[in-house]
Amino acid sequence: MNQHSPVQDARPFELPYRPAVGIMLINKDGLVWTGRRLPKWCGDKSAYIWQMPQGGIDKGEEPLEAAYRELEEETNVVSAELIGEYPGWLAYDLPQELLGVACKGRYRGQRQRWYAMRFYGDNSEIDLRAHRGHKPEFDRWRWRPITELVDRVAPFKRGVYEEVTVAFEAFAKPGFGQPEFMRSENHWR
Repeated sequence: MNQHSPVQDARPFELPYRPAVGIMLINKDGLVWTGRRLPKWCGDKSAYIWQMPQGGIDKGEEPLEAAYRELEEETNVVSAELIGEYPGWLAYDLPQELLGVACKGRYRGQRQRWYAMRFYGDNSEIDLRAHRGHKPEFDRWRWRPITELVDRVAPFKRGVYEEVTVAFEAFAKPGFGQPEFMRSENHWR
């Protein structure tokens, strides 16, 4: 007798999307923060993916509040300010082989609000170790040109990344959106 869990038997359209946020963190040089992770669901232990910070929205939490929380939990960054917001929700569907495995097995994918934030701190602020009792999401990080993001992310998230990179590309320029107090060269020394 072959037994299946209800999640594995569920059709993808019957599972809900997980409400979530994504953050494009942009530094003073116009580069975007990416973290390297090996997803729990990935069988190939060398198949790392690079992505921007993202995570779920807690019950009773506003999306922007969740974005700042997720950014701090995943990167330790608190020196960031909002410079842009995608005008709606973006969603991705998990591939069939990940239904019942990824997203805690309860979701068909994620429905995300995306925010562009300017990082005005120092790189020493970034710390990938566990924060607030959460396991580390990433084992390495790197600043990248916005043009490299789509090719680095998991294939099923590429549509969302294409939308976000087009929407936020104007922010990914050196010095764009910096607070007035940061515009002098002396601030960065």
